Parts: sequence; structure tokens; C-alpha cells
Amino acid sequence: MNASKAFAAIALAAVACDGAMGREEAKALRGELDHRTPYAELSDQTIGAMFDDLLQILRDDGLETLVAGAIPALTAEQRETALAVAAHLVHSDRLVEQSERVFLDRLSGQLELPEGRAAQILEVIEILHRDSLAG
Repeated sequence: MNASKAFAAIALAAVACDGAMGREEAKALRGELDHRTPYAELSDQTIGAMFDDLLQILRDDGLETLVAGAIPALTAEQRETALAVAAHLVHSDRLVEQSERVFLDRLSGQLELPEGRAAQILEVIEILHRDSLAG
């Protein structure tokens, strides 16, 4: 798996980890990738084929296999960004389920980031999504 497919695999796993991919999550997934290199330059057909492949892995082998196959293709910097994007996507529907928290915790460990870095990333994304102006 190359880095672009691996990055997309982590993002897909984030929206699928609760067993359902809602409209808001699917829209957020597409939005997260659309403005990034190399996805911005890819045709809809190419993106669709990539996600078809990733969904097949997800269906046939499961979430853990999808993630485990993706991580080795990513550099340390890409792993940090993949975690941030995954956390952002998990928060996209404004309701973080227990299964999503477990996924992010497990992903944090699997990515082998420097000590404390994963927690820092997750904290910042949680702050970003906090509805601090709500009554």
C-alpha cells in the first residue's frame, strides 16, 4: 500500500469504526481528502476505485487489518496528520461514541508516535470541536 492509499485507509477506518458511516462522516471524509495532495489532483473515478479497494479490505479482513496494513506506509509526520484527521472525522458528527474513543486510543498506540504526542494531537482536536459558546 502506498502512502496516499494508507492515509485514506486510516481516514476511512475512523469513519467506519463505530459500525456505521453516516452522511455527515462520509461528507467530512471526502472534504478532508479533497483539498490535500495528492487527492485534489485525482479524478472522481480514481478516488472511487481507491475507496472501493479499501472498502473491500474493510469488509473482507476487518478494521484492524486495514489499519495495520496502512501504518507501515506512512512516515512519522504522515502518521501525526493521519491521527489528527482521524480524530477530526470521529468528531464530525458531533457525537463521539465509545467505539470511536477506543479506535482513537488503539490507533494512537499503533502509530508509535513520540511519547505524549498522540495525546497532544487528540486533545487539540477535542478542543477544536468543543462547543464552547453553548449555554
